[in-house]
Amino acid sequence: MIALGIESTAHTLGIGIFDDERMLSNEKKMYVPKFTGIHPRKAAEQHANEFGGLLKAAIGKAGIKPSEIDLVGFAQGPGLGACLKVGVVGAKSLALLLEKPILGVNHCIAHIEISKLYTKTTDPLVVYVSGGNTQIIIKGKDRRYRVLGETLDIGLGNLIDVFGRDMGLERAHGGVIEKMALGGKYVELPYVVKGMDLSFTGLQTEARKKLNGHSQQDMCYSLQETAFSMMTEATERALALTRKRELILCGGVAQNKRLQEMLALMGAEHGARFGVAPNEFNADNGGMIAYTALYLYKLGHRMKMSEAKAIQKFRTDQVEV
Repeated sequence: MIALGIESTAHTLGIGIFDDERMLSNEKKMYVPKFTGIHPRKAAEQHANEFGGLLKAAIGKAGIKPSEIDLVGFAQGPGLGACLKVGVVGAKSLALLLEKPILGVNHCIAHIEISKLYTKTTDPLVVYVSGGNTQIIIKGKDRRYRVLGETLDIGLGNLIDVFGRDMGLERAHGGVIEKMALGGKYVELPYVVKGMDLSFTGLQTEARKKLNGHSQQDMCYSLQETAFSMMTEATERALALTRKRELILCGGVAQNKRLQEMLALMGAEHGARFGVAPNEFNADNGGMIAYTALYLYKLGHRMKMSEAKAIQKFRTDQVEV
């Protein structure tokens, strides 16, 4: 079978195509605002304008005919409503045109499943970190992912991006902060871990204040070290309780080498093999939607066209996998 997947939860429009064994294509276009966060309507407008060309590029790179597509998957949520609707409309139009089944996919679960594929893990403890989500997850015996701990306010990626805007960066992206942090010195910041839950707003506020009087390099370093240490502590607690022997990191922030290093070291101390997918599949992408849609379809998941709707608040633990 060949599945096409559409990702449009936030700033990225992605279209990927996966067959039973490999990723045939994984094309994307990003909405990149300067000096500001994501404007949902503007991002959605760009997605809509880019959709046709990106679809053509994905099918062309895959080397297939549209008629060979067996399943159309789309990111159903969580995400920004205006952006999600572009993917929903695109998926429904394509499924109707090709007379193929359609299947909505939870964006968070797609990050997990594609990471399991590329790290060759089967039953890992999952650390999922992105702009809007920060969760520590395991798969329960009831075939649902269970959230053991999560952010009580903002996501780890959101913390980093907002801090970048506080510094006046033209593009407040995690990769920029990561580079700026190299060689920095530590400045004390609030550290808030509550069991396996975390809170980042106090850290955000204090880091903003301390930009006056400290270098941007030191503050980037300190923000990362504090937030990542919090993440590692909460994950270590979950790993000790669950005794998992596999640990994976996924989501947009998973691309950060320092966070990878900290979790890998902690995992090794507990006898857990650490894994992270290639950056292409940690950033939002259509390939993960295509793969997960096909995986779920083979498990027996089905969707009526009338059920193909955006769900802005779609939790990881709401889906049986």
